[in-house]
Amino acid sequence: MTDAMRSAGKGSGDAEELRCFAVDTLRVLQKLRVVIRAAQRHSQLVRRSSGVSGAQLWLLKEIAESPGLRVSELAARLAVHQSTVSNLLEKLELRGMVRRQRGDLDHRVVLLFLSREGQRTVRNAPAPLRGILPEALMQMPRTELERLEHGLDVLLGHAHDVDPTFAHYPLPFTE
Repeated sequence: MTDAMRSAGKGSGDAEELRCFAVDTLRVLQKLRVVIRAAQRHSQLVRRSSGVSGAQLWLLKEIAESPGLRVSELAARLAVHQSTVSNLLEKLELRGMVRRQRGDLDHRVVLLFLSREGQRTVRNAPAPLRGILPEALMQMPRTELERLEHGLDVLLGHAHDVDPTFAHYPLPFTE
C-alpha cells in the first residue's frame, strides 16, 4: 500500500475507499499510457511515411510557416534547448531539406529556410505536423490547460528521480 493510499483512507478505515482510490489511480495510469502510445505511434507513422522524425517534422513545419527563422526562435517554438535544434537542423541540412543563410545586415545572424525537398516533405507528411501532443494541447481551453499543468506539477512533485532538464528535450521516440 502506498503512502498516498494510506493517507486517503486515514481516519475512515474504509477498505472500499482504498480500493476505489487504487482503481482511480490505475485509470489515470492507463490514460497516460494511451496518450504516450498515441504520440509514439504517430511518430512512427511520420518516420515511415516521410523519412524524418517527429521532432524534425515539427521543426520543418515551423520553418515552412516562418521562413527566415533564427535557431533561437525555432528552439523557443519547440520549447527545447538550442543545441537540440542545432543537432536536428544538422541532420536535415545533410539531407538537403534545410538551408542556412547569413543575414544581410548582420552576418552573425543565421536565417533558416526550407529547400524544395524540405517543402515536399512538409507537404506530404501526415498530420498533425507538430505531433499529437502539441496539437492536442494547443486545442485545449486555457482553463483546462492550466488545470492539467497544475495536475502535472503535483504528479512531478510525487515522482522520484525527476530531472527538470528533461523538459528541454524532445520525447525519445520523436528524435
